[in-house]
Amino acid sequence: MSELDSRKQQARDVIEAHAAALDTLSLDIHAHPELNFREYHAHDVLTTFLEEQGFSVARGAYEMPTAFCAAAGSGAPIIAVLCEYDALPEIGHACGHNLIAASGVAVGLALKEVLAEGEGTVIVLGSPAEEGGGGKVFMIERGAFEGVDAAMMLHPSPNDGAWPVVNAIQTLEVEFFGRAAHAAARPHEGLNALDAIVAAYNAVSMLRQQMTSDARVHGVITKGGVKPNIIPDHTAAEFYIRAADDRKLEDLKGRVLACFEGAATATGCRLESRWTGRPYSNIATNNPVAEAYVENARALGKALPARGAGAGGGPSTDMGNVSHVVPSIHPNFAIPTEAGNHTPGFTAAAATPEAHVAMRTAATALAMTALDLYLRPELLDAARKDFLEAHGRSAPS
Repeated sequence: MSELDSRKQQARDVIEAHAAALDTLSLDIHAHPELNFREYHAHDVLTTFLEEQGFSVARGAYEMPTAFCAAAGSGAPIIAVLCEYDALPEIGHACGHNLIAASGVAVGLALKEVLAEGEGTVIVLGSPAEEGGGGKVFMIERGAFEGVDAAMMLHPSPNDGAWPVVNAIQTLEVEFFGRAAHAAARPHEGLNALDAIVAAYNAVSMLRQQMTSDARVHGVITKGGVKPNIIPDHTAAEFYIRAADDRKLEDLKGRVLACFEGAATATGCRLESRWTGRPYSNIATNNPVAEAYVENARALGKALPARGAGAGGGPSTDMGNVSHVVPSIHPNFAIPTEAGNHTPGFTAAAATPEAHVAMRTAATALAMTALDLYLRPELLDAARKDFLEAHGRSAPS
C-alpha cells in the first residue's frame, strides 16, 4: 500500500470511528429546523463539537451570527470544506442540510487527524442561509475564501453525481397597483390589479416555449385580492428566474420583466418590480477534482455517472458563486428515497440510518479527494489550470 493509500485508509477509519457522533449531530440539527440566518442551534452544536475535537473555531464569523470558521493543520495548501444547516419553511430539512453539516464535519475531522504538521490547512466553513439568503455570497465578499486553494462540499439527492446541473438564479418580486371598484355595480371604474398579475403569469407561461430547455421560470401569486366583489387594487407575486449561466440569466431576466411591463400597459395598472437578494451563479465544477472524487468513490464501491451525464435545468445554490472564486466541487450523493428534494418525503428520508451511511461514504470519498489535493501537487496544479481556463484566464508564466 502506498503512503497516499495508507493516509486514505486512515481517513476512512477516522470517519467510521466518529460515525455515532456524526449521526447524532445530523439528527440533532434535523430535529431543530431553522430558517435563513436564524440557525442558532445548528451553529452552536457544530462549533461546540468542532472545538471539542481540537479545531480553532471563530463563531459568528464574517459578520453573520450563524456563520463559523473552524481551522486545523498548518501550511499550504488551504482547502475549505463547507457545511450548510438551514431548513425550509414548514417542511424542515427537506433538502437534507443536516446531512451536509455532518458531512463537512466528517471531512474536517479526517483531514485534521491524517495531515502531518506543515502538510496543509483545512478550514470547515459554516455557511448560513443557502435557501435563498446567499450566505456564501456574503462570505466571499467578506474574505472567507482569500488564500483558499480549493473548496468542496456534498449535497444529498435522489441521485449520485460529481457534476451536478446547477443553474444561476435571481428572485423577482412584483406588485401591481390598480384602482378598487365594486365588481358588479361599477366595474368600469376600476383598474384590475388581479387581471394584471394573471396576464403577466400567462405571458411568462407563453415565454417558456421560446426559452432554452435549461432555463426555468416559476413563481407564486402572494396576494391576489381581498374579496370577490371588490376589484383588486393591489396584487403581488414572487418569481424565480433560472438559467444555465450568469450571462444567460441576465438575458432571461429582461424577457421575464417585459411580461410584467406588458401586463401593466394592458391593464392600466402601475408596476413596481425589484430584483431581491444576491444572484446565485451556476456551478463551474472543477473537472480534475471531480474526476478524483469519482475515482475515490469507486474505490469505496460506489460507481458514479460520467461527466456530461446530466442535462436540462436544475436547482440553484450559492456554492455556484464559490466555484467562480476558487476551484470547487459539489457532488451529490444519493439517499434512499423516491421523493425529490424540497418535499416532505425527503425530510423523512434525511433522518434515516441509510441516509447517514450514504453520507459517511460520500464524506470519506471527499476526504480522500482532499488528500489527493494535499499530497499530489500535480492534481492541485491541474485544478488551478482547469479553473483558469474555465474562466477565460491564463496561468501565470
